[in-house]
Amino acid sequence: MNKKEMTKKHLITCSVIFVLVIISTLNIYSVMASKKTDVPVIKPANTVPAIAIKAVNYVPKNIIAENDFSFANEALPINYASVKRKLAHSLIKHDFKNVHSNILQIKAGQLFPIIEPILRAYGIPDDFKYLAIVESGFGEGTSSRGAKGVWQFMPGTARTYGLKVGNGMDERTNLRKSTVAACKYIKELYVEFNSWTLAAAAYNNGEIQIERAISRQNEDNYFLMHLNGETAAYVYNIIATKQIISQPGKYGYKVFLKPSELFAYN
Repeated sequence: MNKKEMTKKHLITCSVIFVLVIISTLNIYSVMASKKTDVPVIKPANTVPAIAIKAVNYVPKNIIAENDFSFANEALPINYASVKRKLAHSLIKHDFKNVHSNILQIKAGQLFPIIEPILRAYGIPDDFKYLAIVESGFGEGTSSRGAKGVWQFMPGTARTYGLKVGNGMDERTNLRKSTVAACKYIKELYVEFNSWTLAAAAYNNGEIQIERAISRQNEDNYFLMHLNGETAAYVYNIIATKQIISQPGKYGYKVFLKPSELFAYN
């Protein structure tokens, strides 16, 4: 066989092999396609968007928008996000879901009739009666720092404002006398700061600390000041207590009734 014939034979062989490869490839794809159609297509299940679970509470969603929150006729600047957040926190902290007791309403019914006329007589805003609840819950125990009575007077401060403490006597537990002493002290704080809100803050933290904070921050609006945790929440807690006692049904409590009727509740 000459060279020309060998080349021709080689080309024919290569052509046959190429055709067989193509046919084989087509058969493989055909089988794969048929198998693929036999397998059911599994579509992903509808995904449920994640839901942020929040604790259910009795504070209505739009309650902060009502802008009826105030202390001693000083309105809260709720247009500030930080003020709105702190107020909402205090309201939720004091709602019935978290407190589970009408005890403050009961004590308010018993003691407010004694406190209110004394506040009026000294020209102290009525809202300061709620300060007593925040201070002590109307308890008469002694704190770890030595404060005692409804208004939580320290011994030295109590004596400064006319209460007898010592020698077997402690007028800090006398509601009428201690309320008079509290009025004298609060009035002095108001004269110093020209703000009932700052007077309340100073009642909690002391006038020296509030004076320093005002000087350091060049700011005399309590709601915009940076104070220690307890004092920063103090007036918000007073306002929350005021709201809950004056509008109990709004926050999950039973409607405020007479003290004798309130005692019927568990």
